[in-house]
Amino acid sequence: MFKPFHPPHIYLDNTIYFITARTRDKWKYFNTDRRKLLINNILKSVIKQYDLQLYAWVILANHYHLLIKIKSNNQLIRFIKSFHGQSAISLNKIDKIPGRKIWVNYWDHCIRDEKDFWRHFNYIHHNPVKHKCVTLINDYKFSSYREYLEKNGEEWLGSCFRLYPIIDFTPQDL
Repeated sequence: MFKPFHPPHIYLDNTIYFITARTRDKWKYFNTDRRKLLINNILKSVIKQYDLQLYAWVILANHYHLLIKIKSNNQLIRFIKSFHGQSAISLNKIDKIPGRKIWVNYWDHCIRDEKDFWRHFNYIHHNPVKHKCVTLINDYKFSSYREYLEKNGEEWLGSCFRLYPIIDFTPQDL
């Protein structure tokens, strides 16, 4: 059986990463607002615990995307392990299925420049539209889009999308 090649993760100090992870077998574990809120709360808690800077995020029914900055190269793997571990334990407790594996591996991309940053920023916020969760980005509750809308306004967000058009960054097996 062919097994896809996943290159090793490379971690650099003071670097921004685009992170994507999906659930095992693409199962929709986060299919309710309550479950998405739970995952969001765990995410925010673990981000704070590891003192990471979160630039953009979205949580969908079977995957998430993040744009985060790490200070030291060992933070990212510790953050992922903690976030995935805490979220799996919480979901398994709700469903009364201890030990069930929720997550598969994650994908990371080291942001190379400003253009790369803003394209990933836009991709994250457009993801609920791409997956047909909503028709308008602003209608989706579980992303950082509304935070930026409130803080910077619609004109600013519109300029981000005009200056840095969306490219599909989805890994093939997501």
